[in-house]
Amino acid sequence: MKSVLFVCLGNICRSPLAEGYAKHLAFANVMDLKIDSAGTGAWHVGEPPCANSVRVAAKYGIDIADLRAREVKREDFTSFDLIVALDESNYQDLKRLGATNLVKLGDYGYGGKDVPDPYFFDGFDGFDEVYKMIESCVNTLFSVKSYTKDSG
Repeated sequence: MKSVLFVCLGNICRSPLAEGYAKHLAFANVMDLKIDSAGTGAWHVGEPPCANSVRVAAKYGIDIADLRAREVKREDFTSFDLIVALDESNYQDLKRLGATNLVKLGDYGYGGKDVPDPYFFDGFDGFDEVYKMIESCVNTLFSVKSYTKDSG
């Protein structure tokens, strides 16, 4: 695997967290990977990650503030070795768009469970839980141990 694209709905919560953590992990392990994120919808194109995603990433020593949301493109399916959906709905949308190199992130640590959208959670705790879920699954996907500060 040389390239990975993480995809959620709007590309402002989960997928930027996954992108940020995966880049952090790849750097710490001297892995030469192209890593990006996108959303299946265009509502937030050009926007930064939501404040709570930026905050939870910073809590673990990762800066995602400069990332900007983008919509997934069909070309992504050939320019990335692996497309990683954050939930079943995104998985199905990506499949309908023609992605074949497709997996769900939850299959790498949570028995196929979706990584829930923290945008609709009440408060910051949901973002922290989603971050930990993403961290665990990306570690398994990349087959390495955790490399963030304050991580379990």
